[in-house]
Amino acid sequence: MLVVSASIQIPDDELRFTYARSSGPGGQNVNKVSSKAILHWSPVTSGGVPADVRERLLALFPTRLTVAGDFVITSERSRDQKQNADDCLEKLREMLQAAAHPPKRRRATKASKGSHRRRLAAKKENSEKKQGRRSPPTSHD
Repeated sequence: MLVVSASIQIPDDELRFTYARSSGPGGQNVNKVSSKAILHWSPVTSGGVPADVRERLLALFPTRLTVAGDFVITSERSRDQKQNADDCLEKLREMLQAAAHPPKRRRATKASKGSHRRRLAAKKENSEKKQGRRSPPTSHD
């Protein structure tokens, strides 16, 4: 069971691991051993994740979703298959924690009258400075 929080718990039977040959460290061993871990999980059919968290997860990480609706996470950091599988679970836990926190609502704010006046005064000063650099117009009679 992957426990993320009290309200987010994913049973082990929903998580499916496959393994492949890793492109990471391992020397000649890398050609013989399938140490890369690939975690497949279907968030749509999962009962361990609340609907609002699921929607935010899919919105935050759309590239992780396959056409079949599986959420795919890979890891090949280590030479050890078990460590890579644990790393996949940790990545999923972090993603779910990120999706669990609803984004803060933006409150519309307005610039103060003083800041508005200061901005316009600075613009006017800058304009006058640049006008002073101009050469006087010459008349061609």
